[in-house]
Amino acid sequence: MVDMSPHHPVAMALSGGVDSAVAAALLRQGRHLTAVHLRLSPAVSIPSHLEALAQRLGIALEVMDLQREFTREVVNYFMSEYALGRTPNPCVRCNAAIKFGRLWELLREAGFTHLATGHYARLQPAPDGSPALFRGVDRRKDQSYFLSRLPRTLLPHLLFPLGDLTKEEVRRLYRDLGLPARKDEAESMELCFIPDGGYQEFLRARRGFAGPPGEFVDSYGRLLGRHRGLECYTVGQRRGLGIPAREPYYVVEMQPELNRVVLGHCPELLSTGLIASGLNWLIDPPAGELEAVAVIRYRHPGVQARIILEGEGSVRVLFAAPQSAVAPGQAVAFYDADRLLGGGWIEARIK
Repeated sequence: MVDMSPHHPVAMALSGGVDSAVAAALLRQGRHLTAVHLRLSPAVSIPSHLEALAQRLGIALEVMDLQREFTREVVNYFMSEYALGRTPNPCVRCNAAIKFGRLWELLREAGFTHLATGHYARLQPAPDGSPALFRGVDRRKDQSYFLSRLPRTLLPHLLFPLGDLTKEEVRRLYRDLGLPARKDEAESMELCFIPDGGYQEFLRARRGFAGPPGEFVDSYGRLLGRHRGLECYTVGQRRGLGIPAREPYYVVEMQPELNRVVLGHCPELLSTGLIASGLNWLIDPPAGELEAVAVIRYRHPGVQARIILEGEGSVRVLFAAPQSAVAPGQAVAFYDADRLLGGGWIEARIK
């Protein structure tokens, strides 16, 4: 749907992975394309094959250091959310604040008109002809959920070359293009700033962050045992609780004001809805009630819901069927079929 001159300067976010490499290869023909690699964390080094990849693609490469901004906007947010007993979503935060936030500001100042990434999402015309964001064709890899907080005004400046492809097609294109072989072709890490995935150790290694032990209680407030610190738990968690029972316990609720973790059995995880704040709309903001599909975490299949405006930037979401493990701090995204309508931050579940 993109109507643009081939002379418009396009920045391609090149991570060094298969997805962004193939996206760059699809865009390079007839376009003024520059590869931009983001340095976000000292825990992740610049891929050794990155320069060879850019050379093979025939595009210039620029490395941009946004570590300070990333620490302020994403890492500090990640730590503070866990300290509050919430379940953060650093990828949603990073996309809005860094990749499509601060990076886009710098690119625009440098004269770029478009930003391309390897996200599995599609841009297509809405009924009025304006650009709208849709799920990627490959539903197993669809990443539109992570883009729910992008500003609507940015959509005309974005390119998602992989939106109509499956992951298998992308891998085949990478091989067919003869791009540099990589020793490690693992999928991108969800937490790029914690390469080993040990987020609890990461939190505890930060000066001043070590949640004190507290109580495990049931939904009636009865003591069940002791927990190791709020940062060790998230809503829906089953493993690592250390509470023997005939029927397994799950984390049902976090109570940071009391330093307590509420445990319950599987049915107690169900919620009839949620309250969300900080709404971001990729459509004209609804004036009243809205029917849509609510997605409460990545890979959640979605549930039909009534979205009721409660006030400035806040909504009450009522599910057509109860949903399990609604976690405050996570993002909720709203869809009309495959079209992404917007999203917000989950503040509380409705029992």
